[in-house]
Amino acid sequence: MKLSDAEIKKILELIDDSGFDYMDLDMGDLRLTVSRGSLSSPDHPHAYPPAPDIEPEPSDAAPEAAPAPAAGARAQRPGLVAVKAPMVGVFYAAANPEAPPFVEKGAPVDADTTLGLIEVMKVYNAIRAGTRGVIAEILVANAEPVSLGQDIFLIEPDAGQ
Repeated sequence: MKLSDAEIKKILELIDDSGFDYMDLDMGDLRLTVSRGSLSSPDHPHAYPPAPDIEPEPSDAAPEAAPAPAAGARAQRPGLVAVKAPMVGVFYAAANPEAPPFVEKGAPVDADTTLGLIEVMKVYNAIRAGTRGVIAEILVANAEPVSLGQDIFLIEPDAGQ
């Protein structure tokens, strides 16, 4: 499959307008990888295995529903700010399997600090802290499926916030 310069430019404009941080598209002999910042490196064009290698959760599975109350209860601790999953997908703690995690418990963060990625159909979206403080808890393991609105991090905000 061949794309014209205009078609490629249109795809890039659509991705730029979408807010996605990473996209990997394979169609026949066409492969298009787009990344903002340093979410992937040239020697790791596929940061993680494609979706078929990830075992999906059944839609009515209790394990997906069970973590939400526990995470919600933890978020009730006074003064902690919950960072919630903005979409359903798979959470990744690092940019690729060989990279260190974006953050660890106790790490200082700013509002724009990347905490992790959520992958949906080979599109990777950065999860930002949204507040300045310290990572109090990481509630989701690497490569674990997350639900929309699920607490994934707890941040102890700076006293000045």
